[in-house]
Amino acid sequence: MALAGNTMARVKKGRAVSGWLVVDKPAGITSTAIVNKVKWAFQAQKAGHAGTLDPAATGVLAVALGEATKTVPYITDALKCYRFRVALGASTTTDDAEGAVLERSDIRPDDIAIEAALAQFRGDIEQVPPQFSAVKVEGERAYDLAREGEAMILAARPLFVERLAIIGRPDTDHIDLEMVCGKGGYVRSIARDLGQVLGCLGHVAWLRREWSGPFTATEGISLDQLDALARTEELDHWLKPLELGLADLPELPCTPEGAARLRNGNPGMVIASSVGYGDEAWASYQGRAIAVGVYKAGELHPSRVFN
Repeated sequence: MALAGNTMARVKKGRAVSGWLVVDKPAGITSTAIVNKVKWAFQAQKAGHAGTLDPAATGVLAVALGEATKTVPYITDALKCYRFRVALGASTTTDDAEGAVLERSDIRPDDIAIEAALAQFRGDIEQVPPQFSAVKVEGERAYDLAREGEAMILAARPLFVERLAIIGRPDTDHIDLEMVCGKGGYVRSIARDLGQVLGCLGHVAWLRREWSGPFTATEGISLDQLDALARTEELDHWLKPLELGLADLPELPCTPEGAARLRNGNPGMVIASSVGYGDEAWASYQGRAIAVGVYKAGELHPSRVFN
């Protein structure tokens, strides 16, 4: 008798759980390690995060499970808010307190000088990533090359900064800032470049992401809570609906027939009011996401379909 092993569909291991978990990340652990811990705690089939935090950073790490991973790009593209402290008077290899000191300065600018310098870091700017970053250089991560002692010339990248403001001055050696920015921003680069403009040098002393898109640090679960509730039904109560990942897109209710067509990957009829031809939107039926796609003449043409 012939075996039918090659024709059988692979069964995914784990639970088919979907949604967002907001973790209030502590310092000293990587974003990847957090994702792995969350995936284990939920016994989930699939997990991913929407925006890396450096190991030393704290705050919002939004982890997507199951079907919510299809909405990760929309959270990655959303505005984010960071609070951080810049240590004045020294530059480091990593542009934060983890690295070795490269150079020191005795210059300490006053608040007026700092406020004036901040203006050039608002709006649409060009930013060079830190040497120790995940940027790829000829197929390799910059931080791997930097650890080997290789100095790189990294290309500047565009960044939109909506807000950059002084929120505290604990002493002459430190300045506390808040930044709201778009995708791909490096807080360490802001600290480095600000120090260079002021002539005093600088690096990040500490960094916290307060919110990312619709997710805030105050609603995040701690690692201790995650460990305590791992593999229990109570942990599921911390899950937020995948639809939150689509908060920046218009929602278009669809008809029962439209929902059926969309689920099969075909254009489906939606009820549109405030969207134009060619706009990206998501279709819902009875409050649940059916698909993301492009609106054209009364129908949504799907690019991502939710199971």
